[in-house]
Amino acid sequence: MQVTSLSDQLQQFNDQELIKRYLDGNERSFEILLNRHKQKIYTSIYLFVKEQSLAEDIFQEVFIKIIDTLRKGKYNHEGKFLQWAMRISYNMCVDYIRRSKRRPQVSPTETFDIFDVLQVTDENAEQSMIKSQTHEKVRKLVDLLPPEQREVVILRHYADMSFKEIAKLTRVSINTALGRMRYALINIRRMVEEKEVVLQ
Repeated sequence: MQVTSLSDQLQQFNDQELIKRYLDGNERSFEILLNRHKQKIYTSIYLFVKEQSLAEDIFQEVFIKIIDTLRKGKYNHEGKFLQWAMRISYNMCVDYIRRSKRRPQVSPTETFDIFDVLQVTDENAEQSMIKSQTHEKVRKLVDLLPPEQREVVILRHYADMSFKEIAKLTRVSINTALGRMRYALINIRRMVEEKEVVLQ
């Protein structure tokens, strides 16, 4: 007879069920919720602010705000936890950029890699390396996009937001959001060809 641990059982729950259990006093539920989404949220923050220590600070602030909102009973985005969390992180990034009135650049010593925040399982080292290198190449190309195009790619790819949600969040029409994504993809393809980037 196979005995499943409480953690294994919690892993099976959807976000809404985990939130309910967390509010009922189960701290482990929130830990699972955080682990489930931290990769996308952190990576999107990093791509916006382009500075590892700052991204980590904003990431912490985002989750403090999430916990605070949940505990006050103000969360009502059923089934849309990731999109809701991404809106919070996006707004914090925009606030930071407005305050600093500059677009931070990646320093030559930047060591960020998405696999630093991923728990890699069921993959051998070679597959992980290929994935890591491919992501790094794509991230560098996304960095080169105009800010408006980069913004849409981040929200669509990392936040799984619909174009309707992206349009509302960035205060543009759906057609504008779609257009920015289309031009972003055209630019990425062009850069791949010009730079002869091999994406495995």
